[in-house]
Amino acid sequence: MQTLITRLHAICDEQPYLTSWYVKNLVTGEQADRSGHLALPSGSTRKVAILMAVLRAVHQGRLDLNQSIVYEERLREGVMSGTFKYLTPGFSVSLRDALVQMIIVSDNVCTRMVMERIGLDEINDFCRSVGMDDTVHRTSVPRPDMPIDHPLDEVTVVSACDQGLLYDLILRGGADPQAAARLGCSSEQCAFALEVLSWQKLRTKIASLLPADAKVAHKGGTGKRGRMDGGVVFRRGRPLFIITAYTDQVPLEMPDGMPGYVSAFNTLGRLARACWDGIADPL
Repeated sequence: MQTLITRLHAICDEQPYLTSWYVKNLVTGEQADRSGHLALPSGSTRKVAILMAVLRAVHQGRLDLNQSIVYEERLREGVMSGTFKYLTPGFSVSLRDALVQMIIVSDNVCTRMVMERIGLDEINDFCRSVGMDDTVHRTSVPRPDMPIDHPLDEVTVVSACDQGLLYDLILRGGADPQAAARLGCSSEQCAFALEVLSWQKLRTKIASLLPADAKVAHKGGTGKRGRMDGGVVFRRGRPLFIITAYTDQVPLEMPDGMPGYVSAFNTLGRLARACWDGIADPL
């Protein structure tokens, strides 16, 4: 594991921006991080906690995944992400389908639909209850006109270790009712969440340099200050590692003239590939 850790740090040290990460080797149980408890802009990685908070409310009988939600014109105001904003309002979707769209294409019309049924206080309560102490949810949908140097207190923040903990609980919860109970969910709900995360249609960042047939249950994000991603990577159907990674203070243009976001994407992909190459299959 130490050889891998050294490689991960070297990848980050090459860049002029900040990179924070958390890795768990699911074969040995070993964990490592780089500034893992530093709170950074979450981007859409925050939606994993939203998903699980909703499933907790469903488990408690306070929400119904079959509940119908009408797509109203107001829901697309200020939305920059997803596909619903291009569709004609007036049709209905279920809460379940809104959750799926929120995750697999990061649709913020659907995020707004979901957030109107659960709220920031409940999501923050969920995060506290599972031990995500570095995480604070502040907005349902970020405003589109934020400058690149916006302060942290204008956005939802999360740490790499917090997000790694959440993925670990979801993964374990799918097979262990006690782990699921820590999330306030059932094992079936944890398995459903992991399945939805594996439907991700934006196969970039941590998935970008992995084999095409590698299963990756993940949720990425785009922020004004950087890019981020995290999830569970499988090999031959078995979970191999958890990785979460956040870049911050990424310049608009790198010294070689390439856009900063391209470098951030590549850094996230290289970190995941290093884990793929550096973690051996179980004997």
